[in-house]
Amino acid sequence: MTTSPLDATAKALNEALEGLDLAERLAFVAELEGRAVFTTSLGIEDQVITAVIGKNDLSIDVATLQTGRLFNETVALIDKTEETYGILIKRFHPESADVDAYAAQYGANGFYDSVEARHACCDVRKLKPLARALEGAGYWVTGLRRGQSGNRATTPFAEADNERGLIKINPLADWDIETIRTYVTANGVPVNPLHARGYPSIGCEPCTRAIKPGEPERAGRWWWENDEKRECGLHVPEATTSTIPNTSSAA
Repeated sequence: MTTSPLDATAKALNEALEGLDLAERLAFVAELEGRAVFTTSLGIEDQVITAVIGKNDLSIDVATLQTGRLFNETVALIDKTEETYGILIKRFHPESADVDAYAAQYGANGFYDSVEARHACCDVRKLKPLARALEGAGYWVTGLRRGQSGNRATTPFAEADNERGLIKINPLADWDIETIRTYVTANGVPVNPLHARGYPSIGCEPCTRAIKPGEPERAGRWWWENDEKRECGLHVPEATTSTIPNTSSAA
């Protein structure tokens, strides 16, 4: 197997980050040559990362995908988080022409009807805006943790994303949910009130439900599908390429 320069760099970064605490990991990334972007979904993990970036005034851009179908609680938390940490969270929205094209082809809520339609919706509302958010970035910081799902059980601290031409940094890879909650409580980090109502993983409102006792953290995402490893394509390349015409040169 051929190893790319990006793979080699990611391997070295993974080793360097392993022995550091969270603040040290993020400070290390902030000092690397090249732009670093943290994309937050405003979930509890991401709020911890945002808190560290804000409190330490780190030079890591913070962005979120404002899909147009988020819970009201999530949207309100964007403003509250900006105010709490004195930072700018840049919103990236789907192109209205893409949304219209999706609705014309599948229906506004066509994602319930087939996996193909759901992937196409994620492509329009998440993947294309993500591409704009990461434009020109060398490092993509995420809130991925090994304990979130079986898909993510081997998440490293740094990995090459050769498709996007950057390195993904996962500074919370080794944190469990109890460590996350302890940090939030000790540091007064604002979190989405939906977490207290049984939503450990929060995405778009039509595609997220509260979980039942004993279910995995991400069981409430796209719950109507049978595949236990279902993802949207942001972090696991599951989503197929959308058949909707590309209406934006920026995507």
